[in-house]
Amino acid sequence: MTGFITLCLAWLLLGAATACSTDAPKPVTLRVLASSELADLGPLLDDLRRDTGITLEMDYRGTVDASNALAPGKYHHDLAWLSSDRYFRLKLKEAGTNAEKPLATSIMRSPVVIGLKPQAAQQLRRRAPDRQISWADVADSAADGSLRFAMADPRHSNSGLAALVGVATAAAGTGGVLRPEDVSCDRLRGFFTGHRLNQDSSVRLADGFVRRQNDLDALITYESELLTLNSSGKLRTPLEIVYPKDGMVLSDYPLLLLDPARRAAYDKLVEWLKSEPVQKKIMERTLRRPVDPAVPRDPRLREPVGNALYFPDKQEVVDRLLADYGDPQREKPAQVIFLLDFSGSMRGKRIAQLRATFDGLSGADDSHSGKFVRFYRGESLTVMRFGGRVLDERSVTYDSARDLDRLRGFVASDAFGDGTAIWSTLDRAYRKVSTVVRDQPGQAVSIVLMTDGENNAGMDLDSFIRRYEAQPRAARAVRTYTIRYGEADTRELDRAARATGGRMVDATAQSLLSAFKEIRGCVQ
Repeated sequence: MTGFITLCLAWLLLGAATACSTDAPKPVTLRVLASSELADLGPLLDDLRRDTGITLEMDYRGTVDASNALAPGKYHHDLAWLSSDRYFRLKLKEAGTNAEKPLATSIMRSPVVIGLKPQAAQQLRRRAPDRQISWADVADSAADGSLRFAMADPRHSNSGLAALVGVATAAAGTGGVLRPEDVSCDRLRGFFTGHRLNQDSSVRLADGFVRRQNDLDALITYESELLTLNSSGKLRTPLEIVYPKDGMVLSDYPLLLLDPARRAAYDKLVEWLKSEPVQKKIMERTLRRPVDPAVPRDPRLREPVGNALYFPDKQEVVDRLLADYGDPQREKPAQVIFLLDFSGSMRGKRIAQLRATFDGLSGADDSHSGKFVRFYRGESLTVMRFGGRVLDERSVTYDSARDLDRLRGFVASDAFGDGTAIWSTLDRAYRKVSTVVRDQPGQAVSIVLMTDGENNAGMDLDSFIRRYEAQPRAARAVRTYTIRYGEADTRELDRAARATGGRMVDATAQSLLSAFKEIRGCVQ
């Protein structure tokens, strides 16, 4: 009898062991191309392997770099897990490929926002009429040198690209998706001058900010990175997180299925990641926002995201943004040469408007657009006042407010001339340009010519064009933007601008300040 019971128990134990081995998750390994900031999910991946049998082999790269590596039909991974797949899908669309778009599932969310030292936030609020900080306020403070920030390189990192899209959208002022014409004119030079720390990923950016926190005022990155940094104890003063009132780009961390043969494992992985317990763990460990609305929010994540901005729907727009990106490690401040008509017809109201225009470009223009096109630190500015000849010339490099005071004082002169030598003055400007581009290769130079009358002294337009065409190639690459004011000759000003690759703006149909602002958005 005892033997029989022992035999039965043995069979029962064997059956239980067999059942357990049947219920154990079947091991699966998936190769994943992932955004570098997802390395903070490392501990969670151990839970994943224990709960599901799925092992993720993570290949970490910057999001833009990872997106560029995803060539349809040539995928080298089973899955991709990016902070955002917008750039990748845009490349698919523009390539015109017939390849099926990978299945994608959003796992969590985090907006790209601004972390400000409390004093910097206070100063920005004083500049904002409603005390709500905008990208325009940030650009304005960066331009005058009072805000120095860290931002990841948009050519490699999604956080940098999302920030760049946010600022460019705010600068365009349309509130909609960026169009090619919105970024054909660069309005971001002032913003770029405040960019003092650049890294190829948001993780390295945060580390770099900690090392240089004494000489930086702000960190532009994911909300989750800022919250994590604030709780790390690495900062002398926690950063205030600001959600720009003119909007921000939201990242949703989609998981993409690249190999359809892995669909069963993908579905199992998604189900696990989107389960309420795991969503809660993701929030607690990474401070990203859950996609599951049932998960109670961490108190630090209850701030409304606000206005979510559109990502461009044309590759051309992103390409232009990246081509114009002002990398602080390589960017040279521009030089602008202003040719200003000081003939007798400019006396009175017209010269008063010109002086008010220079006040506005020096920072007095408090409008949204004015904050994006003002003079900025490091920029070289030359003014030639002319009548029947060049009356005087003054150059400054904007390093302090005193430099702009000197420039405005020069424009405030009451010395006017007889006659209007438009084309002789422009010819002199190109002779100056020829020296600049010879001595400083790669220097960005442009010319802005404003006149209220017709040429009646010096050389004619045809003579100027012949002399311009005889200039060295580097000098001919410098464009002239003309501003028609008063009774100036529309046809001649338009012809001169087009001959140099620039364009004419008519200030008779708008204010002189608006005309200068329109050109300021284009000349760099």
